[in-house]
Amino acid sequence: MRVRTALRLYLIVLHLVFAAAAVVFLWTHRSWLLALEAFFVLSFAVAWRLLRAVFEPLDLVRSGIERLRDSDFATRLHAGGQPDLDELADVYNRMADRLREERTRQQEQEAFLSRVLAASPAGVVVLDFDGRVASTNPAARRMLAASPASSASSTPSALSAQPDAPAVNAPNSAATPALEGRRLVELDGAFAAALAGLADGESRVLSLFGGRRIKCQRGHFLDRGFHRPFLILEELTDELRRSEKAAYEKLIRMMSHEVNNTAAAVGSLLSACLAYRDQVRSEDRGEFTTALEVAIARGRSLSGFTNAFADVVRLPAPRREPAAVEPLARSVATLVRPDAERRRIALRLEIEDGLPPVALDPIQMEQALLNIVKNALESIGSDGTVTIRLARAGPHIQLEVRDTGAGITPDVRDQLFTPFFTTKENGQGIGLTLTREILIAHGFDFELENLAEGGARFTIRM
Repeated sequence: MRVRTALRLYLIVLHLVFAAAAVVFLWTHRSWLLALEAFFVLSFAVAWRLLRAVFEPLDLVRSGIERLRDSDFATRLHAGGQPDLDELADVYNRMADRLREERTRQQEQEAFLSRVLAASPAGVVVLDFDGRVASTNPAARRMLAASPASSASSTPSALSAQPDAPAVNAPNSAATPALEGRRLVELDGAFAAALAGLADGESRVLSLFGGRRIKCQRGHFLDRGFHRPFLILEELTDELRRSEKAAYEKLIRMMSHEVNNTAAAVGSLLSACLAYRDQVRSEDRGEFTTALEVAIARGRSLSGFTNAFADVVRLPAPRREPAAVEPLARSVATLVRPDAERRRIALRLEIEDGLPPVALDPIQMEQALLNIVKNALESIGSDGTVTIRLARAGPHIQLEVRDTGAGITPDVRDQLFTPFFTTKENGQGIGLTLTREILIAHGFDFELENLAEGGARFTIRM
């Protein structure tokens, strides 16, 4: 029972008791009885009015509480002419105004931050207290969905293969799942797994599909007094590529200029010296001629060496035209087949029927694919299989070169697309660098990764 109801019952019962007592004791004194009854009625009316006056502030407070519970800060309480109530209404109205202004300011800030995060090129991932993804902006979702394991693809309806390599269907790949509510370790791809391993305050540059470099930093903010983690993902790819390219272009031009000028002058002098071999004693003539020819040959090799680097710098913009990709794959397979047979490596072609043409430079793309397949052969060494697979993958045409080699070691993975990086004893790292520049110029995504069953796969999305 509420206090108001109890007090009302108390007033009613009290006045009824006194009225009954007055009737009993003053029945013979009618004038006193009427006067006393009139006094009881007046007392009851005054007490009832005072009771209402006492509880009106409570009603006002209850009304304000209901509006606050409903987050209704627009309704105001009106003054009723009583000083206490007017003061209470004024305090509530000022509090509601400040809460409304604060809520409006928070909504405006939230809307502004949402628009900034939506347009930001940097990815933002906010985690909940249990380490699950609570929210992501579009840039973060694109980065987390950029690994081949989480990309959408369709199963080809028909794959035509070489006679020695029966066709196989491409594995199904589900559409990119929702990120919210899942832990980072539950997401597909090495990138998400690396993010999950970041410690609070740690910053690291990680590799993403297509040779992209992402600076990832983990931090926290206070939410209800507890630390709540978040991740900032900043794309460094273009900046690093520009700085790398500017650095190696300047170095290659300077090196090529100096080496070619020196080699040409020295080669010219050595060739001139060969004209005097008949004047050398017969017993020394053969050794003299051989020494000069070796020196001339080494000079030419040195010029060829520097020219190979210069070719990367002088790579022209691709002349893109609609072209079928299948003839490129078959042409490259024909070129490398003698080397594959010498190494006892089976070369397989898996090509889906009815693929549409792609806007590309056929000459440059053939060179890029040739470099990729040669790397696959060299990775195996001997006795293995290289598979060139061409099929639809969602809105893309996907070209894959798989090998059964030793795969990519962790220390090599982060440097795969570093200019002129190589793991070969006498390699120059030119093939992969040239391939990278061709694919970037075409705007094609690419990735080199290990396969679960062993070996590696180079993937190009066109």
